[in-house]
Amino acid sequence: MEGIIFIGLQASGKSSFYKERFFNTHMRISLDLLNTRNKERQFLDKCLELQQRVVIDNTNPDLKTRQRYIQKFKEYKYEVVGYYFQSQIKDCLARNAERKGKEKIAEKGILATFQKLELPIWEEGFDRLFYVKIENNQFIINAWENEI
Repeated sequence: MEGIIFIGLQASGKSSFYKERFFNTHMRISLDLLNTRNKERQFLDKCLELQQRVVIDNTNPDLKTRQRYIQKFKEYKYEVVGYYFQSQIKDCLARNAERKGKEKIAEKGILATFQKLELPIWEEGFDRLFYVKIENNQFIINAWENEI
């Protein structure tokens, strides 16, 4: 089984990437949808119990945040895959400005996440790691090289 963790700022393309690449194969776990960590934990536990493929579609900016998912995935013998969304903060702010209603978040939220953002490292427990960037409205995926 495969457990995927997205890592990146708000408006960096994570949910769009999920819809394009994993909608038909993986369950999506997102605080935007579930609203509380308790609901998120319950849903993740059920997915793991049923051996469902899972994508954690949150910002997951730091090692501590990612560790809770990695530990669970390892406990259930999942392969842990990370996708780091390589984005310029100005691009995320511009994409966010185009959002409407509840999808649009406060600029200070993006800036706060940017301050916490830590690059993933193999030692966290990832089995595979990738960079994702947007070029000409297309997702470009590259293998992790330990530098940007």
